[in-house]
Amino acid sequence: MKSDNEQGAEAQAPVDERGPAGEAVPEEIAPGKRNTRQSLHVLTYNIHKGFPQFNRRLSLHDLRERLQAVEPDLVFLQEVVGFHARHAERHANWPTSPQYEFLADQVWDDFAYGRNAVVDDSHHGNAILSKFPIARWDNEDVSAHQLERRGLLHCEISIPGWLQPLHAINVHLGLFRAWRERQLLALVNRIDRLVPHDAPLIIAGDFNDWTRRASHLLERSLDVSEVFESSGRGPARSFPAMLPVLHLDRIYVRGFRVKLAHVHRGLQWARISDHAPLSALLTRTGDGRAGA
Repeated sequence: MKSDNEQGAEAQAPVDERGPAGEAVPEEIAPGKRNTRQSLHVLTYNIHKGFPQFNRRLSLHDLRERLQAVEPDLVFLQEVVGFHARHAERHANWPTSPQYEFLADQVWDDFAYGRNAVVDDSHHGNAILSKFPIARWDNEDVSAHQLERRGLLHCEISIPGWLQPLHAINVHLGLFRAWRERQLLALVNRIDRLVPHDAPLIIAGDFNDWTRRASHLLERSLDVSEVFESSGRGPARSFPAMLPVLHLDRIYVRGFRVKLAHVHRGLQWARISDHAPLSALLTRTGDGRAGA
């Protein structure tokens, strides 16, 4: 368990986007329906520091319950609070452990936290929760301005039966286009330097990009595919959670076939954060598994 405190899609993917009346999780990604050595279920979610969009009621306990109901193998989280003294004093149900550790609970055995924004009595950043061992991790500072701290949380994860570690990179890009372009170039440069082209790769997070510029650059430079765009329907709408119209969140993959891509919508999710989470069910392509 790790934190800063302690130191391509080949086939068209079915797309499941449910309306605000409620959510029915597709059977393919329901817990107990997957062989984790043959497939990988991933989810990305900007959790808004554990609060809904227009409500200061702490939603972290509901979030943990919802994540455990979906039970993905890997969880990419953005806007995760590692420490906040004032919130701890103000909210009686504020967890005694960091949010990423509280959410991991007994389900995700390993985690990594990249601390990005730091003020006197708090800090927050990105986190990855994993059911598999995180062999190595790093958080690269890609901040474009002192007022908006950003990082690339890069984990190498050991999946049983896979010949190479999975490279998982969690991103939360800047609000301004010029800043995002610099951060995307830093992401491309990091992957070119550190990730073998035949190694499995997942890049997920909040790209703050509603123009698809990120997809054009990443597809051209890294030979990745976005799990929803590979279906031919364009990126998923994920913001605002109550009635999503903007496609800010993405999951890019290389070395995988996308079996299913899903937007988790409905009032239960909208009461947790201002974003809707995205998930995908992936299978390795080629000879990436031992004995394949």
